Amino acid sequence: MDGPDIITLGCRLNIAESEAIRQQVGDRDDLIIVNSCAVTGEAVRQTRQTIRRAHRARPEARIIVTGCAAQTDPAMFAAMPEVARVIGNGEKAAFAAHLPVPADEAKVSVADIMAVEQQAPQLLSAFAERVRAFVIVQNGCDHRCTFCIIPYGRGPSRSVPAGAIVDQVRQLVDEGVQEIVLTGVDVTSYGADLPGHPTLGRLVERILGGVPALPRLRLSSLDGIEIDERLFDLITGEPRLMPHIHLSLQAGDDMILKRMKRRHNRAQAVALAQRLHARRPEIAIGADIIAGFPTEDEAMFAQSLALVRDCGIVHGHVFPYSPRTGTPAARMPQLDRALIRDRAARLRAACAQERARWLQSLVGTDQRVLVETSGLAGHGEGFAPVRLPAPAQPGAIVTARITGLEDGALIAHGRAHG
Repeated sequence: MDGPDIITLGCRLNIAESEAIRQQVGDRDDLIIVNSCAVTGEAVRQTRQTIRRAHRARPEARIIVTGCAAQTDPAMFAAMPEVARVIGNGEKAAFAAHLPVPADEAKVSVADIMAVEQQAPQLLSAFAERVRAFVIVQNGCDHRCTFCIIPYGRGPSRSVPAGAIVDQVRQLVDEGVQEIVLTGVDVTSYGADLPGHPTLGRLVERILGGVPALPRLRLSSLDGIEIDERLFDLITGEPRLMPHIHLSLQAGDDMILKRMKRRHNRAQAVALAQRLHARRPEIAIGADIIAGFPTEDEAMFAQSLALVRDCGIVHGHVFPYSPRTGTPAARMPQLDRALIRDRAARLRAACAQERARWLQSLVGTDQRVLVETSGLAGHGEGFAPVRLPAPAQPGAIVTARITGLEDGALIAHGRAHG
């Protein structure tokens, strides 16, 4: 082993931070680092389960827990006998300085995340054996959706200056990365805290202009209400910005959206999806949707179910609602857990049906595929998985004729070419 075992749960932001932690820690192969998620109660349960499983597999290793679950409830993890250290999100930038200390000192190194005012760039080198990299452009959130604990795990919204981001993207491209994904907690709020208040659209323009060798750029989850005309025009008209957008929708019923304290309504979500498809028909839309939010009745749920088809959601992320202590939604009338699970299953089935229809529509088309580590598989521009007819060089972008669909992946036959 040539470094720590890092187990990452949750979002793309955690994936990027795990890579930065790996580079800080170096060859410390005596460590297991669990980068936790707190988005749902189930995510916290999985984190605890992961810790116990890791300890059983390597009882001699010291387990370090970090991430949002560690930030929001450090005492719970410190009380686990398997855990050697708990390190907060605010401490990730200097992670190595907080590694295990003598047993007579405190296990916990977690400061007040709400006091963090700046987001330093994560100076990554290219991900090992990867052709895609996540670049953190923003962290934290200033909004207070009633179901969400994440602002308390990530702190206030803070942006990385554009110059540092462009430099980082250029470095990654120089090292062979072919696709960059801009990530954060509330990416569409980018720049509001910086001098001159630059927008996400302006940042995208600076990256594309400043790094002409970058072939593909993607955006992680966006709040549709904050997509201005500049960003909309880039999403729908810039060929190097991939036709793949993930929206934070959460529900399809106006009353539930209001109780969630979301800033959009159903009509706005549907109108945005329709405008995106009208301007760039090949665009693939993903979305986060919560099943079983408190007070949701069957008619309200039916609106969320219909939203999948109305918006053409082909990359659906469905979360069964679970109460998070300290959030307003946890104090609202709760639904039966079995009913929540049933609604989540129905939502996932609707998303799977829409995805299957979309993938089938791509049969017979040519897809530009970024070849990934196996050399036999990759993803198209809309992030459809593609299996290639023969091995190709990882990192190459090839054109493949799609002739079939098997087990949720597009099948290419014949010779893929650059």
